[in-house]
Amino acid sequence: MSELQGKRVAVAADRRAEEIGTLIRNFGGEPVVYSIQGKMNLDESTSAGNVRDLIAGSFDWVILTTGIGARTLADSAHKNELHEDFIEKLRTSRLAIRGKKTTDWMKEHQLKPELLAADGTMAELMKELRAAPERGSVFLQAYNLDDAKWKSTLEEMGHEVYLSQPYSFEKPKTAHLQELKMEIFDQSVEAVVFTSKTQVKNLFEDTEDQETLIHKFNDQVLAVAVGKVTAKELEDQGITEVLQPENQKMGAMVVKLNQYFKQLTQSY
Repeated sequence: MSELQGKRVAVAADRRAEEIGTLIRNFGGEPVVYSIQGKMNLDESTSAGNVRDLIAGSFDWVILTTGIGARTLADSAHKNELHEDFIEKLRTSRLAIRGKKTTDWMKEHQLKPELLAADGTMAELMKELRAAPERGSVFLQAYNLDDAKWKSTLEEMGHEVYLSQPYSFEKPKTAHLQELKMEIFDQSVEAVVFTSKTQVKNLFEDTEDQETLIHKFNDQVLAVAVGKVTAKELEDQGITEVLQPENQKMGAMVVKLNQYFKQLTQSY
């Protein structure tokens, strides 16, 4: 059943927005894309330096927080003819990771973490690290989102932190943010699909709009998250109902959205 028939669904994603839009159309919906992720910038110089420092250094823990970050470091190692040394360093290190994409990358290289966030969140990973007895030097792969927070958390535990930031995100275009906000304020979309916590943070960054946004989401506009990390960020912003699939994938998310409106129709 095409339960999204006649419904407008805003897509906040950048990568795979076209794929999500196709899935929404398959269920009869009308996708409208307002990418608020922001442009991703890979820093080749920083990545190369991070790889060399990791290989040469002595770290009690190596923490990988994103699949993009792990792949960026690996690509840099390959370009600088250090890939074998990089992988071997990881193989002989205590690894602590979060996220499905990071886990997938680890499996590709037959790497096994000592600590893995069960729910895929940084908060859970920090809980695991806090319980671990080892304290010392940490290689933390992060990016410009909550990096200072997690670095500070590790330092409070007694770790010395080397911060690796192989990539960063620029702020999204102001026009995209304002256009999406107007759709939400006017309740001219039935739902907004988020695929990262970065998108949520960017949307709620303007403090003057926060209360209005929260009210609209808690009233008529459904907030949809691809997974737990994104859902948690929406909840932290004050949104009481967040739809998310058990299987944290794009297709499962749109299927869940279709099921939601089917159940809503049946309840009337």
